Amino acid sequence: MVFARGRRRVAMAVAALVGAGAVAVVVHRVLAPAEVDTPARADYPAAVTPAVGVVGRLPVAPLIVDGRLRVYAATRQVYADQPADSRYRVTPYWSYRRWPAEVSGVVAEGTTVVSRWSDGKLVALDARTGRVAWEADGPAPAEGWTARRTGAGAVWDPPGLFLARAADGRPVLVVSGADGVRGIALADGRQLWSADVDGGCRADVATTAAGQFVAVDRCAGPATVEFRDVVTGAQTTRWAPPGATAELAVTPVGCVSHRSRCRGLRTTGPADGAGRGWLVGSGPPVAAPALDLAGSELDGERVVAAADGAVSGRAARTGEELWRRADLGPARIIAAQPGRVHLLTEANDLVTLDPSSGAERSRFPLDVGRDGIGWVPGLAYAGSGYVAMERLREPADPDADDQRYFLNSEPVVLAAT
Repeated sequence: MVFARGRRRVAMAVAALVGAGAVAVVVHRVLAPAEVDTPARADYPAAVTPAVGVVGRLPVAPLIVDGRLRVYAATRQVYADQPADSRYRVTPYWSYRRWPAEVSGVVAEGTTVVSRWSDGKLVALDARTGRVAWEADGPAPAEGWTARRTGAGAVWDPPGLFLARAADGRPVLVVSGADGVRGIALADGRQLWSADVDGGCRADVATTAAGQFVAVDRCAGPATVEFRDVVTGAQTTRWAPPGATAELAVTPVGCVSHRSRCRGLRTTGPADGAGRGWLVGSGPPVAAPALDLAGSELDGERVVAAADGAVSGRAARTGEELWRRADLGPARIIAAQPGRVHLLTEANDLVTLDPSSGAERSRFPLDVGRDGIGWVPGLAYAGSGYVAMERLREPADPDADDQRYFLNSEPVVLAAT
């Protein structure tokens, strides 16, 4: 009996050890850092020419890449579907996941898709295959996933990620964090430069078409606009607009993509102060009075503004009126891309105009199925001839949970203009 009880104790101890080992293996597999790259299994899709009008509705915000794919972001995943003009979201063309890091933001240039993660890792994917092209370390973002359910904040307004071009045309990625800024060669992930900064007293603005990174610096005295060369990181200009105060805010305009390769800036002081518009090139900013009006947009050296029930185009430097349209009723500019400015009317019609002439490229209601037009616009995006927009319940309450904030389970409307 004594030997039997002893054998049972030994057996129980062994079983306990085996069980603990199995649990440890499972915990390690679940919680250990990991990445899963699921590449494309189909051929790279051909470019499409979508019919003008509403394409469809989506549960998440798309980033149009190379006119062929739609790229999306989730808390721990970046993935794509195709074709770009599909009415609904479909089975992923490729997918990339990391654990336990979270997605901070995503940008795309040509066929390169770069994701930034909460641990500071930068991962570039080849959009044609979904395979990792390169990885690099960047300054860690202040936070990880901050976007709402649609992910629009990660793909349409990625914090601390800016695309640029060197003077010789080389693409550059500028990455900003709480304690540093780095320039990364987009082709291979090489670090071009690094600068230590205090994110607590600085505000990122944009990159310019002339290859400079712009930020507002409040760290040592009055607020100053700082310009750095995107290839070397060297400061090229420090500039303060007339009458600048500690409340100086700078908004980029005339950008190729969100806050990237921009041709103009609008500076404002206190909330009730008038704005001033500027063209930016290789030297100090040049006054552009036509850009003073809040909400106006820049295309080349032409400014489009909506005010007092009319839409007009003006010469940026002189303010001379080039064209005017008073047939759209009250409208506001919601997005712009090179050669197109997009306005939303009171009836939620999307109107796309040619900035050079005011000619109407397209006009249609942003209505899908039986959703109707009883909504208010949220974040918006324009690229590759498409416009996408979040639709919010009316009245929009930014403090509401996602179910009450968004119009429905597929709040993003995608349109071709």
